[in-house]
Amino acid sequence: MARGNSRDGQIQTIVPAELRFGTAKFHRPARLVALGAAIGACAAGSGGCGGSASAIAPAPPVRSAPVAPAPPVRTAPVAPGPPVRSAPDGPAPAVRTVRAARAGVPRPAIVSDPIPFGSRRKAEMLAYAKRHYHLDTYRLVHPQVIVEHFTQTPDFSSTFNTFAPDVPDTELHELPGTCAHFVIDRAGTIHQLVSTSIMCRHTVGLNWTAIGIELVGYSDAEILGRPRELRASLALTQWLRCRFGIVVANVIGHNESLSSPFHHEDVAALRRQTHDDWNRADMQVYRARLRSLGPCPA
Repeated sequence: MARGNSRDGQIQTIVPAELRFGTAKFHRPARLVALGAAIGACAAGSGGCGGSASAIAPAPPVRSAPVAPAPPVRTAPVAPGPPVRSAPDGPAPAVRTVRAARAGVPRPAIVSDPIPFGSRRKAEMLAYAKRHYHLDTYRLVHPQVIVEHFTQTPDFSSTFNTFAPDVPDTELHELPGTCAHFVIDRAGTIHQLVSTSIMCRHTVGLNWTAIGIELVGYSDAEILGRPRELRASLALTQWLRCRFGIVVANVIGHNESLSSPFHHEDVAALRRQTHDDWNRADMQVYRARLRSLGPCPA
């Protein structure tokens, strides 16, 4: 959540969970090859095969041999005809089913409002990931958690202005600056600040595998009582979790971070650090609403 430039807040006493962390080839039979060679030799010889009188005799087999295979050659393409025509009709329903399933969890309207995240900030995120997670990347690979926050700011613009500057936060004094992937304002507009393929500093111990969503407001109860913002949050969360295969149990509030099975922190002093936004009781209400949207399509 956005508190000045700080994303890391009150110290909790919960002990963090451990990191769980051919093509087939058809050959002409040898006997037929040998027979063909013999016939050819007979025809080529001046005396034929078995004398001049018998040279005429093999002629009919030579002429009739090509005729006999002709019907299979002509009929073979005809026989596979129906399967070839019906094959495209077969897969079509499956393709339509997949599209229909995806349409069951539509992508909500998202406004692109990117904060500056150039090469310098990426390098700082890489250094942060090495210090805190022993990871040699700034990229968010296969996210497994979604963390809900509230901003403690009055509107989107003040939240954006907190996250945009790449300056050390006032609490932990680290770089890069804090951020979240999405911010949802009071009217329910969803703003995307950072690509979901890049780590953001929003939750100590989970930045390596979590997507961060900030909701404009000052308390869980305030947001739970604001229908448009809450509906937008649920729609975004449902779309993200179905897109990345995240189960409802791994949609958590910031206050629940220490109990996540994915929590991992290499800096010993921060292993019990968390915030008070979106506690377990309020997240149980939120997750119940999320489950009511139904399961992700298979």
